[in-house]
Amino acid sequence: MAAQAWEARQEGVPVSGSLVLDEIAGGIDHRLVQRSLSQYGECEARLIVHLPTVNGRNHQSRLKRQTAHSILNSHPIKPLTVSRDGKLIEKTLDILRMSRDYPIVVSTGHADAEEVQMLIDAAVLYGVPKLMLNQPANPLTGYNADALLRLSQAPMVYIEQTALTDLLGYQAWEDFSMVLKSVPQILYSSDLGQTTQLDIEQWLKESACWFQRMGLNSDRLEAIRRENVLEMLEV
Repeated sequence: MAAQAWEARQEGVPVSGSLVLDEIAGGIDHRLVQRSLSQYGECEARLIVHLPTVNGRNHQSRLKRQTAHSILNSHPIKPLTVSRDGKLIEKTLDILRMSRDYPIVVSTGHADAEEVQMLIDAAVLYGVPKLMLNQPANPLTGYNADALLRLSQAPMVYIEQTALTDLLGYQAWEDFSMVLKSVPQILYSSDLGQTTQLDIEQWLKESACWFQRMGLNSDRLEAIRRENVLEMLEV
């Protein structure tokens, strides 16, 4: 997505790029980040670097999935995790330390709750400027609003709240609502794109109804939909 983001910017479309460090892309390797940055070009928005999202942990998604290509049946994506034996691996720490010198946001990917806490602790230790908790209410991580309030005390932490987590029934309405109303530095996103889920126009309409039901004021809406995102991406 780094090269595509560069191409879009040449056409005047103000987008940022991303990279996912899954095994099929090359894994947790700082050289992949360097390559993506060279494709991304000089930009006022940070590149988002997602730690692995395919981790092999036991979770049966409620999404209906279809394999994009038959090659994945014989050569599936190998799982990767950011930690081993209760500690972050050195390659993970390399990515965190790299974020001090390059314009990137490190995303926790599909780390579990213990790993997310380790990533936050390491971010504090190494002075990581931006760390995004990737949909941390999902079952693999399982953080509720109270836990996210605690984690948000670390100033570099930005927290993604997706509509999909609620739509799949992974998160109770009360908790979904509390996160959007109360947790600092929230980034509201859809995580949609699946053919079995809402299209973007429907999501926007549903979101407007949800926000009204929650009683969110205009300042809070501007924060969770725009200001916090721009602040996180700012170089």
